[in-house]
Amino acid sequence: MKFTTLRSCFIAILFLALAACSPKPEFKNIDITGSTAFGKDFSLLDPDGKVRTLADFKGKVVVMFFGYTQCPDICPTTLTEMQQVMTLLGPQADKVQVLFVTVDPARDTAAILKQYVPAFDSRFLGLRPADDAALEKVTKDFKIYYKKVPGSSPGSYTLDHTAGSYAFDPEGHLRLYIKHAQGPETLAHDLKELLK
Repeated sequence: MKFTTLRSCFIAILFLALAACSPKPEFKNIDITGSTAFGKDFSLLDPDGKVRTLADFKGKVVVMFFGYTQCPDICPTTLTEMQQVMTLLGPQADKVQVLFVTVDPARDTAAILKQYVPAFDSRFLGLRPADDAALEKVTKDFKIYYKKVPGSSPGSYTLDHTAGSYAFDPEGHLRLYIKHAQGPETLAHDLKELLK
């Protein structure tokens, strides 16, 4: 009995020692691992009308960005940067899923998202909320700010919105808040850390 207890204690100590030796990832963006302040999942429509959740992308690092297709600067810049990140990742890019979530579903129809988002990289996927309540929920869950700014005509408005992105690890845990315009090398570094 004493030998069994001693052996169990030794195994527990060995496990803790090994866990302590595991290097903590050195992220260049904001590590939000374990945070309960942000959304953990979503339920959004892809351009074919299929409901998508985080579980659909299990086994991949997911980078989630909120914006709109008529955005004049932040959105195309972010998508271009993500395309450059995919190039830097090489074969590992197939283990990354970029999701562009529109905050302008009135103008960003399924057809527009299907054309616009993959134009940056064929692996990128545009998602949209089913209705205003779904938009309100997903933006509240992920603490995304957005506000309509009137233009010269009713359909020419712009949207102020949060410029950062989120990254989930392959197990579906929210890990990073990615600041806007960090440069593709910085983001590629962090995604490689998540892919380890």
